[in-house]
Amino acid sequence: MQGFFARLNQSLARPLGVAPRLLVVASALLLVAVYLFPLWNLTMFAPQYPEGLRLDIYSYKLVGGNGGQDIPEINILNHYIGMRDLVTDDFTEFKWLPFVVGALGLLYLRAAVMGTVGGLVDVLVLNIYFSAFALWSFGYKMYVYGHNLLPTAAVKVEPFMPPMFGGTQLANFEVYSYPQAGSYAMGLSSLLLVAALVVAWRQSRAASRQGT
Repeated sequence: MQGFFARLNQSLARPLGVAPRLLVVASALLLVAVYLFPLWNLTMFAPQYPEGLRLDIYSYKLVGGNGGQDIPEINILNHYIGMRDLVTDDFTEFKWLPFVVGALGLLYLRAAVMGTVGGLVDVLVLNIYFSAFALWSFGYKMYVYGHNLLPTAAVKVEPFMPPMFGGTQLANFEVYSYPQAGSYAMGLSSLLLVAALVVAWRQSRAASRQGT
């Protein structure tokens, strides 16, 4: 057992090779997309809205379709069923998400320039934790919006949760929710980190077998 941990520590302490470093740099650069493109999109269709009402969720703001006019229209509909208005200031995620993504990008670059295999494992674990937490936070926010309905609302509906993936029927609305370019970029960034770790680990094992 001691021999196993000794070999493991030796492998983790090895510096990253060129290929893993380049993959990590590419992973960090992909995070820029989080600031440029929406993370998620919700679209609502109904007989009175055949072209749909659209809401794009960025890492730091909400953007409505039709030149921003869809958000006020959605809020009018929310008012009838007792749902809170969609207001950017109510999303605490917008206050920390851009900074956390930026910090992750800097940690990726640090791992690429100065890191070891163990350092790459660390940033991958941080990536997994952040991705899981961000997804949970998004789902919880949608749950709260659909379940905290005012009992004095003009139209009574059962508490609901808008879909996180795919579509569902809510009253007379068809609601569709899908990730967008920002989320796809984050997903690809995570895959590149995994690829970098696989390559780095194989290189480390090969070096160990050669006794270097």
